[in-house]
Amino acid sequence: MKILVDADGCPVVDITISTAKANQIPCLLICDTAHEMIREGAETIVVSKGADAVDFVLVNRIQAKDIVVTQDYGLAAMALAKGGRPIDQNGRWYTDANIDQLLFSRHFAQKVRQAGGRLKGPKKRSAEQNEAFQSSLTKLISHED
Repeated sequence: MKILVDADGCPVVDITISTAKANQIPCLLICDTAHEMIREGAETIVVSKGADAVDFVLVNRIQAKDIVVTQDYGLAAMALAKGGRPIDQNGRWYTDANIDQLLFSRHFAQKVRQAGGRLKGPKKRSAEQNEAFQSSLTKLISHED
């Protein structure tokens, strides 16, 4: 098992690395050249900028039981298809039971924006959200499918 992080704009990179380190699990950060980051305790792969470039590199590295940290519903769906265990930055596990609804909500939001509508953005990240993510990630690490 390893933890792969869709690191472009990910607010929980440091928490993920420390949790991986505490559980002796390799952690891999994948980012593009616009978001390049190097963190102690994790391997970093930097890819060229481009639509979904990080996603494709990450998906090609997923093996069954790997954990994938991502905010991207499409990437989460691909991770599930490969036997991965995706989790979002708030600690929600993506599952076969919830991914279709999440993909539909993404599609609906795109349609609203394309029609000129506006949707609220995310609130400022809180310490409670970070704690919830760390707790959920720790549970996912010890969870057996």
